Amino acid sequence: MTPNLSIRQLQTFREIMRSGTVSAASRVLGRTQPSVSAMLANLETELGFDLFERRKGRLIPRPEAHFFFEETQEILDRIDRAAQTMREIGDLDRGQLKIAAYPGASLFLLPRIVADFVKDRPQVNVLLMTRTSIKVCDWIASQQYDVGISEMPDQHGTIKIQPIGLECVCALRKDDPLAAKPVLTPDDLDNAPMAALFKEHLTTQNAQRVFADAGKRFRVRFETSVFVTALSFVEQGATYALIDQISAASYRLNRGQAGVLTFRPFRPRLPYDIAVVTPAHRPPSRLAAAFCDTIERDVKRFIEVI
Repeated sequence: MTPNLSIRQLQTFREIMRSGTVSAASRVLGRTQPSVSAMLANLETELGFDLFERRKGRLIPRPEAHFFFEETQEILDRIDRAAQTMREIGDLDRGQLKIAAYPGASLFLLPRIVADFVKDRPQVNVLLMTRTSIKVCDWIASQQYDVGISEMPDQHGTIKIQPIGLECVCALRKDDPLAAKPVLTPDDLDNAPMAALFKEHLTTQNAQRVFADAGKRFRVRFETSVFVTALSFVEQGATYALIDQISAASYRLNRGQAGVLTFRPFRPRLPYDIAVVTPAHRPPSRLAAAFCDTIERDVKRFIEVI
């Protein structure tokens, strides 16, 4: 029959071996001498044999006691390490954070947010993967990742959605005459060559609707899959682009004063909502929950450079 040993029994035995006597062990453990003697007796009963010889009130460790002491020390050390690790996890100082994000957020935004989050947490490791928003939501729904950043997904029961409301701005060259205007409208961009995401994308459809409502033409000359590519066309002076605030801020941070582009608010407002997504059927780790709590604030701070 397998002995039913307790941590307290092991701690008591270890202290007796270290101290050499029950009375000394009881002082270290802060317990009475009879309680320590009883604990040792119960331990020997569970093991099925004596660990010590009793000679005139003294305890003489048997060879089995020395072997058991090594095993006990290893077990208690492992428990101490596990307890310390769990304290660090509870204090958000240790663990792994698995993040999946769509390309626009992965290039500059998330590396800055993540680096700031872990700067005082050297034992936190991060996996950051870039995929399309659809794939990000699939990964989160299947619980492969802790946190996802995606363009606003459709509501469904396998993910939790924390929306972050953003909007589009107009990208144009600094030397363009329209750069003198504080705000741009469909009147300013009527029939102008535009770089836009593929026609099925919600931002392109919204732009077409807004221009049509104003009686103006939204003329797409360059169709791309990501806003970064659209900005390259704008740099060449070949087009304008209505892009999200994260891409605009990323360009500013990447190019600095050397950048040839500037950005202007566009009205009427063109929404570009993103979301923090997490698994619906698995509670987040304390680390993931703390990270999610910072994202919206950090996104708003990031786009202030526009």
